[in-house]
Amino acid sequence: MSATDASTPAALAGIKVLDLSRVLAGPWCTQILADFGADVLKVEAPGRGDDTRQWGPPYLKGPNEEGRGESAYYLSCNRNKRSVAIDIASPEGAALVRRLAADADILVENFKVGGLKKYGLDYESLKAVNPRLVYCSITGFGQTGPYAARGGYDFVAQGMGGLMTITGENGGEPLKVGVAITDVSTGMYATVSVLMALRHAERTGEGQHIDISLLDTQMSMLANQALSWLVGRQEPGRLGNRHPTVVPYKTFQAKDGSIIIAVGNDGQYRQMCKVLGVPELATDPRYVTNADRVINREGLEARIQECVADEDVTPLVERLVGAGVPAGPVNTLEKVFSDPFVAARGTVHEFEREDGMKVPSVAYPGKLSGTPATFRRRPPFVGEHSREALADWLGLPDAELDTLADAAVIAQRGEG
Repeated sequence: MSATDASTPAALAGIKVLDLSRVLAGPWCTQILADFGADVLKVEAPGRGDDTRQWGPPYLKGPNEEGRGESAYYLSCNRNKRSVAIDIASPEGAALVRRLAADADILVENFKVGGLKKYGLDYESLKAVNPRLVYCSITGFGQTGPYAARGGYDFVAQGMGGLMTITGENGGEPLKVGVAITDVSTGMYATVSVLMALRHAERTGEGQHIDISLLDTQMSMLANQALSWLVGRQEPGRLGNRHPTVVPYKTFQAKDGSIIIAVGNDGQYRQMCKVLGVPELATDPRYVTNADRVINREGLEARIQECVADEDVTPLVERLVGAGVPAGPVNTLEKVFSDPFVAARGTVHEFEREDGMKVPSVAYPGKLSGTPATFRRRPPFVGEHSREALADWLGLPDAELDTLADAAVIAQRGEG
């Protein structure tokens, strides 16, 4: 069944989501909800919109489009939503959002702690008008604790959460991951939390407040590294592409590029030795078990590098994979998106805009057999659906919409 088939059943059909978030973590969460059929209204400031609309280049701009167009960053996390431009700083705008919240199932926001209270849009205020509302607050450091008042970005959380002490080359400077991985992971944790709270609300009629932060998320993502510290007080440090407790598990330099060899058990290690033509390493007492290999990694990794140095990446990967040894190339993005995997798995979806522009999007990765993700709407322009969505959710007539627009409480694309 096609991921864009309008007849495909949607797991979240009928669920209404009010999205007051910007940048990445919140929009990542609401995009996932939208992919599964939720009606997501993205509330944006008139004219300016989401911060990431200006985070470029590159920008996607149609032939007749004014301005610089939409940034690739914004396009990455806002499909399947409708944009409503509302000035929430005005009493009328805040009142309009409260009316929307009264009819919503879920609200996602990432304002600073207490930032929405002055507008009467905090959880306690909205709980009074909609007790079943699932209200998700995404912040840098949580609603409580010593850093609650601080603003937070992914980069800061990667540093404060320990990720940068274990990323980069041995002896090199701390490095962040090349994508905003803490933001993305926070968005995913937020999605899981929202769906669990929604299940509870559907069963009991009782909503709740979800407090999720970038720093909490980053610390949870340390996984085995966190437990290495908590159990053994071990600071793993920066190991480059090495693994702290599995060997060989790193990149090696072949004749025409880098190759990853990721040996996860002793059987794979013996197979790797055969493929590389060094069967004697499989029985060398220094390397027989993984624990031995970790202790003696320097000598073993040097020998593997000698074996790989005169090989071409592609045929070596094929031989290793054929023998059951996990291996792969280090691809540029050009190679990533030209890989036959992409077409076979439907990894990239293209929307066609009204002006003929193609808008690419990377699909939701999970393949659900009964209720798959669907890609129905390209990422919206600021306020593109202000009138349509307010009429749908609140039944506002044209006359009232005109009054709101004249007072600059709302704006349609091309207005305000």
